[in-house]
Amino acid sequence: MERPALEVADIFRTHGPAWRAKQSGHLSLGQLKVMSAIEQCRTAALGGHALRCHACGHEEISYNSCRNRHCPKCQARAAQRWLEAQHADLLPVEYYHVVFTLPEPISAIAYTNKAVIYRLLFDVAAETLTTLAADPKHLGAQISATLVLHTWGSALTHHPHVHGIVPGGGVSPDRQRWVACRRGFFLPVRVLSRLFRRRFIEELEKRYRTGQLQFFGEYAPLVDAGAFRRWLVPLRGCEWVVYAKRPFAGPEAVLAYLSRYTHRVAISNRRLVAMDEHGVSFRWKDYRAKGPTRHKTMTIAADEFMRRFLLHVLPTGFHRIRHYGLLANAGRQQNLATARALLDVPRPEPAGNASAVTPSPTFVCRCCGGTMQVVEIMMRRLPIRAPP
Repeated sequence: MERPALEVADIFRTHGPAWRAKQSGHLSLGQLKVMSAIEQCRTAALGGHALRCHACGHEEISYNSCRNRHCPKCQARAAQRWLEAQHADLLPVEYYHVVFTLPEPISAIAYTNKAVIYRLLFDVAAETLTTLAADPKHLGAQISATLVLHTWGSALTHHPHVHGIVPGGGVSPDRQRWVACRRGFFLPVRVLSRLFRRRFIEELEKRYRTGQLQFFGEYAPLVDAGAFRRWLVPLRGCEWVVYAKRPFAGPEAVLAYLSRYTHRVAISNRRLVAMDEHGVSFRWKDYRAKGPTRHKTMTIAADEFMRRFLLHVLPTGFHRIRHYGLLANAGRQQNLATARALLDVPRPEPAGNASAVTPSPTFVCRCCGGTMQVVEIMMRRLPIRAPP
């Protein structure tokens, strides 16, 4: 009999209780909620329903999902719904992939200032793109951008960066024509990097002066204004990693890319290799290596694996996908209508129309492919509460 695939939930269920006891007071409420949600996902604790196939009589039990955005098992359906909603906003032009990365010293303080630094990363990256694109020396147009926040490297280290999906052109200032960029070239990367670096440091200093940043451990001395200024000096002179990849091969390729990136979590279950007395083994990609040697396997202690996974829990209510420029919510529909009129293209049909005409069954029998019906509802267990 084939052994079931290893999941993050298995690691949390096996090692989580003992590790939580050792970490008493060091885990945030958000991290504890994520651990609990992943441990209970698709188990009897969340309830479920019994199913029976009308064709062959096969019966099975389907347990409910936790729907936590950090759970590796709950993102596929959420990503599909989001993609269907975004399908109508794509334009028939080249799309570019731009990445803005924070240097390691700022990544280090970002962990204790997640809401401030991550929001700043979004806003400055968007401002950099829209400012340079609006400059007549470069493009001279108002563009749109969809930014997606990732906080991890392949080895689960803390590595905040945003992926930007940007169409290769925009609406002219007088809104009378579509301005396309040169084929295969969006904006100069070096100029993007320098402007991003300058604006981020300026805004970071503003947040420091208004007391929005907190420092702990080895960074506690940065509370002193002089120490903070000296800490910024090397950051002004080093290169900040901003790069643009080749344009996508059409809007369909953009959707395929977004389906992989928008609802990704720190590590997927399919990257897990084993859990044994040596720890947890998982596949990772070493971007410093070239060729097939960049694909490696890493083994770390289970406690360290859980610590790294929980580094990437986002603040409550923080949006990791944001739209700017023409796609900003304030004038989104009007801006897209203007762009389509200038490109002389009709509004695309919603992606979900076909399924609306011929709805597919919610539950499909794995034995014969027939429709399965719910025959019993199992309620979730009530949580144990302390007396008032």
